[in-house]
Amino acid sequence: MILSTNSPLESTNPVKSPDVRFLLLPLPEFSMLPFAGFLDKLRFSADEEDYSNQQYCRWQLIAPTPCHQQSSNGVSIEINCTIEELELNDFDYLVVFGGRSARNCQQLPQQYHRILHAAVAKGITLVSIDNACFLFAEAGLLKQHKVAVHWRHVAEFRVAFPKLEVASEQLFSIDNKRISCVGGNAAIDLAVELLAKHCGRTKALKGLADMLVDEAREQRHQLKSLNANVQINNTANRHVGRAVSLMRQQLASTDTVDSLAMKLAISRRQLDRLFKDSFNQTAREYWAEMRLQHVNWRLLNSDHNLQHLAAEIGLNDVSYLCKVFRKRFGTSPHALRKSK
Repeated sequence: MILSTNSPLESTNPVKSPDVRFLLLPLPEFSMLPFAGFLDKLRFSADEEDYSNQQYCRWQLIAPTPCHQQSSNGVSIEINCTIEELELNDFDYLVVFGGRSARNCQQLPQQYHRILHAAVAKGITLVSIDNACFLFAEAGLLKQHKVAVHWRHVAEFRVAFPKLEVASEQLFSIDNKRISCVGGNAAIDLAVELLAKHCGRTKALKGLADMLVDEAREQRHQLKSLNANVQINNTANRHVGRAVSLMRQQLASTDTVDSLAMKLAISRRQLDRLFKDSFNQTAREYWAEMRLQHVNWRLLNSDHNLQHLAAEIGLNDVSYLCKVFRKRFGTSPHALRKSK
């Protein structure tokens, strides 16, 4: 399936002075949800009605060469414009939409790096959505910047780029000329934030009701769905929810459950009791299961070798990883990957 970007997304009425201007660059196999959400938020805020006239904000889709860029769900969009055809001084942001595979974003042709560096040279703010942060990091454009990374890929990012700081538990991070967003519906929240800065809050919020979005979330919004099996309705379960969140952030950490309990200002014994009540497991058993489930998912959704995956959960011994993995899942990591 192919979607053309010529209509209705492009205005037939030229506008002289928009408040803010965006270049949008979807990477190969880009995720459709954040792309569509971000773009539709721009569209709703672009004029006083709902005509997609680019009056208050302007956008232009680009690609290294004219193409039908295919998303991760198989739908393609037609992009006819390249960066060489544009005057970069006319734009404020380059928003890059990543795809399902972080590794693929790291291994893109150098022409994508050249686009990013050309934008930086003109003072354009770079915005990474979803796994586009891996491309930015590979291009050396995130040094001394905080990076918001999708929770599913935090461990992978930290192993690949250990010197970069991850903005933990944030939907997006605005750090001077580098902005990052974890993807999904958080792209709408980021769009609201950027539009509010340039167009005012009223225009930024316009259309949220049409999109059936209750409100724009702040960058540090905590996702309830991450801990859906923990009912955070009392102090005890808030401790469990916070512990689970810390475990997820620290998959590769050498921290012990004792140090985790100290961060929560409770005893190790109390933490284990709370986990037993919630999951019928100790905190240590729960953390170990989380790490193995992470490896299981990565085996099926990446091509990284076992040494890399072991590092993501804090292990140096691949043979030990294979041993505990087989014990848990009844098959070896190699056999699981071959079966996908």
